[in-house]
Amino acid sequence: MYITRTIENYFTKAASQFPVMLVTGARQVGKTTLLRHLSDEKRLYVTLDDPLILRLAKEDPSLFVQRFPAPVLIDEIQYAPELLPYIKMEVDQDGKPGMFWLTGSQQFHVMKNVSESLAGRVGIVQLLGLSRQECVHQGQKSTPFLPVPEEFDKRALSGGYISLKELYRIIWRGSFPVIALAEDTDRDLFYSSYVQTYLQRDIRDLARVGDEVSFIRFLRAAAARTGQLLNMAELARDADIAPNTAKNWISILQTSGIIYLLPPFHTNITKRLVKSPKLYFLDTGMCAYLTEWSSPETLEAGAMSGAILETWIVSEILKSWWHNGRSTPFYYYRDKDQKEIDLLIVQDGTIYPLEFKKTASPDKSIARHFQTLEKLRMPVGAGAVICLVSQPIPLTATITALPVGAI
Repeated sequence: MYITRTIENYFTKAASQFPVMLVTGARQVGKTTLLRHLSDEKRLYVTLDDPLILRLAKEDPSLFVQRFPAPVLIDEIQYAPELLPYIKMEVDQDGKPGMFWLTGSQQFHVMKNVSESLAGRVGIVQLLGLSRQECVHQGQKSTPFLPVPEEFDKRALSGGYISLKELYRIIWRGSFPVIALAEDTDRDLFYSSYVQTYLQRDIRDLARVGDEVSFIRFLRAAAARTGQLLNMAELARDADIAPNTAKNWISILQTSGIIYLLPPFHTNITKRLVKSPKLYFLDTGMCAYLTEWSSPETLEAGAMSGAILETWIVSEILKSWWHNGRSTPFYYYRDKDQKEIDLLIVQDGTIYPLEFKKTASPDKSIARHFQTLEKLRMPVGAGAVICLVSQPIPLTATITALPVGAI
């Protein structure tokens, strides 16, 4: 069953302008499925996962381009960066929009090579797992999330009410299509295989991982810190690796679409703000698997309950922006007095503050730190507390409690 993705509209528009389109993202998020769905019968499909085709691409890229002429969809382009100069030559000769559609799972390598070889010729989009809106067949209507009052009722209606039990089932299973769309798929088996494949095919190549046990320990330690400030020294100590190794591996997880680092908000006026990023896993199912929560019920009742809810909300808001082809002006706020705001969205010079809470009975005290934004000397727009209420509820004249389904 194909689920309509929010990114389809943006991709189609960009593909009408650029001769090369690249879709990046972690493995199994649906990159190939998306592009094959959007392809017409004239577009060839070729995957570099095929050893024979990969050998041709690496050893004789000129012949490869002749054998698989545009329009063509090339899967897993990172395995054969040798192709990129030849794609550039083809594009420079013809220049028609939509000649080459590419997918890549290793952004670290892909982006470096693409930026060097195809600058000005390529449109790049990043795909995450299925969003909640996509899962309820509202993907094409999804817009970048902002807590503006005129959107509240429409968003709450389109997303529907999510009970506590259902919410943590969604969080525990995760957003990879093969898991999110098939209840009979063994979740533990999928993630076990995913981690092993990811190790063997991607991370080992990028990070030169010699000790897989150390890397698994590092993954688990990182997953346990989702929703927290990134303390590299502490993470390295718990994973029993060198700080430089931890820094390198974090960078690779970020560029491979596994984690997201939320930067702190800062201006020249505010010198007393915390400067470390916050770490979030982009798929809560993988995060829950790595931290060994055996069921949605144990996850909901456990110590990570609030942090993983925050992680899920952040990833859903990210999807609403990235899948519409928009950059994410996202930050968190925390000062030396421990006053913290979970997320700031800065749009057109205005700050929109958000808090995330696991409560069905919010009050305005949850958003008490919003007032600290006044000292930033920037316009502050409407704010929201995203929580477990069943419908939008005004808390103050400018702050609204929003149900999680409204994102």
